[in-house]
Amino acid sequence: MRPIIQLFGQILAPTARRFHQALDNPELMQTSVKREICDRLIKSEYGKTLGIHSLDDWQRVPIVDYDALEPWLNQKQQQIALTPEPILFYEKTSGSSGAVKWIPYTQSLRRSFNQMFCVWAHDLIVHGPKFSTGKIYACISPQLNVADSQTLQDDLDYLDGWLRWFLRPWLVMPNKLNRLHDANSFKHQLALALLEAEKLEIISIWSPSFLQVHLKYIQENQDLLRTELHNRVSHYRLQLLSKKNIPWLQLWPNLKLISCWDSANAADQAQGLRVQFPGVLIQGKGLLATEAPITIPLIVAGGCVPILDEVFFEFEDDTGSLYGLHELNIGKEYTVILSQKGGLYRYRIGDRIRVTHYYRHTPCLEFLGRHQAVSDLVGEKLQETFVNNALTMLNLQETNFKSLMPIANPPHYILLLDSAKETPEIIAEQLDRVLSESYHYQRARAIGQLAPPEVLISNEIPEILVSHRSRTGSIWGGIKHPILATSPISNELLQKLNLEIAQK
Repeated sequence: MRPIIQLFGQILAPTARRFHQALDNPELMQTSVKREICDRLIKSEYGKTLGIHSLDDWQRVPIVDYDALEPWLNQKQQQIALTPEPILFYEKTSGSSGAVKWIPYTQSLRRSFNQMFCVWAHDLIVHGPKFSTGKIYACISPQLNVADSQTLQDDLDYLDGWLRWFLRPWLVMPNKLNRLHDANSFKHQLALALLEAEKLEIISIWSPSFLQVHLKYIQENQDLLRTELHNRVSHYRLQLLSKKNIPWLQLWPNLKLISCWDSANAADQAQGLRVQFPGVLIQGKGLLATEAPITIPLIVAGGCVPILDEVFFEFEDDTGSLYGLHELNIGKEYTVILSQKGGLYRYRIGDRIRVTHYYRHTPCLEFLGRHQAVSDLVGEKLQETFVNNALTMLNLQETNFKSLMPIANPPHYILLLDSAKETPEIIAEQLDRVLSESYHYQRARAIGQLAPPEVLISNEIPEILVSHRSRTGSIWGGIKHPILATSPISNELLQKLNLEIAQK
């Protein structure tokens, strides 16, 4: 298998070489991409309405968010006013805040994701672990909502046809798994497939919690799974599956890479995987959004570099000034405005980044989280960055999951944890103290606008949240758990969480 992997690397080499050459002159490459995207805009009905005739008119294109573009979208039509290119399908976002959004995909946009994958895969083959089996599980999320059947089925659907065809023989993929609409059936069939995949080498998922849910299912259903696998795996693997604490690395001795989100809200959960899988490379996805590929992790770069040859970037600082990619300063923070090849122009995606260093002549970008994530029940205006720092001060070393959520009646906050050394009462007192460092929160508590915070602790909490959000339209494998939720928790979800705690 190793020669085939090397051959794959050679096939990808020209694409990787062109990308690395582009990193030497980001201003030149960004100008070229901007011109290509502007040409598409000029040919679109949207561009004609704006009166865009040449690249000189670019500053007349408004900076927009999804709500501003929604009137131009029509999910029932193959042709829309935003782009002259036909729409292949719509993919829904599953972010941590706001309503679900439907993003149009063209062949050119999918090719941008394909380009990103080729560069990433080449870097792993050349600079990463020495892969030998090539066996990969690429995230598949159950279609719990049948009406969403037009969405992408797994990671590889972002790729061009030839690349999907090339990778199919290496996939760990049970037949018809993506057609299951029941969460437990999905978990069971995926568990069987993963347990049979002794040569599994790569796991590519979105949220780290997606993998944790399935590891937990395997641990809790050992007897049932062992019975079904009796004649399908070796006696040795059945013995491993009978242990009280399953030795995951003995089950998958070839595992070398887990690709998942590992920054901002996913940082704690990714760290949990690093503890569970010592010696395995847990590599962050970089900033990869439904709307566009934004950054790509490169081992050789020591960080995440922007997809500068497919997406045109503008960056806004806290004063509202705009900068090009080549104008960014190390250590500074910016919000991202992107233009891509699927019909989004000067689109404020809402993500915030920090420049960590330069690779070649291009800045490497670290994803910090959503811009201006604020919870405001009674005027306390808690910001995500402040809450993240406050929770860090609590020193919750035993915790891999934490999320602060507002409750509307009576107004107060509830901190959800998967585990902790201290009691909920002690943590709640500490939480109230650190949140009171915020003047507006302290004032709201002092005059009785906010009740004291609560703390709920259970290792079932992440799965309860995933189950709830899956049923309300989010894609399971891509669910993000915010450090700070900005909308009050529903009574239904709160009842489920309290019931879980009461049963413990």
